[in-house]
Amino acid sequence: MENSQQQARWYVLHTYSGYESMVMENLHKLIENNNLQDVILDIVIPEEQVVEEKRGKKKVVKRKMYPCYVFVKLVYSNELWYLLTNTRGVTGFVGPSGRALPLTEDEVKRMRLEKVAVPMNFIVGDNVRVLSGPLEGYVGMVEEIDFKQQKAKVSVSMFGRQTPVELEFMQFEKI
Repeated sequence: MENSQQQARWYVLHTYSGYESMVMENLHKLIENNNLQDVILDIVIPEEQVVEEKRGKKKVVKRKMYPCYVFVKLVYSNELWYLLTNTRGVTGFVGPSGRALPLTEDEVKRMRLEKVAVPMNFIVGDNVRVLSGPLEGYVGMVEEIDFKQQKAKVSVSMFGRQTPVELEFMQFEKI
């Protein structure tokens, strides 16, 4: 297992529009049915929280950061290429002529595909400043902390009322 962890790289699968979640579900079934837990290590559809306005009401919703793409961490092989490209909803790997091209370490960090342990220097009740995302620059108060997911629920004053938003530890700092 340790060896496959080192060989595993992130690859990008292109999907039909709106099929990302279905492809992710199909890949989980493929892993389970073919006992591929050692070669397909992670599947991610990156999402971000954005503020949307509908009929004069604003609310925070999750939106896919890269529509039509599913990110898969795997130990590449020709058999795996065949299985993945023949999964319903997948149009192919992203790369030259449909050949799988792994993402660089820099791209993986920029796209936040892997969770990096962030030191936590705040507690419930602390005031924090949002550093990234649609609420960048806003100030809020920590309401809940989820150590396992490395996220916190922060109450942000937006449009004259307190709005709870879920943020990753690396998205805010203590004031």
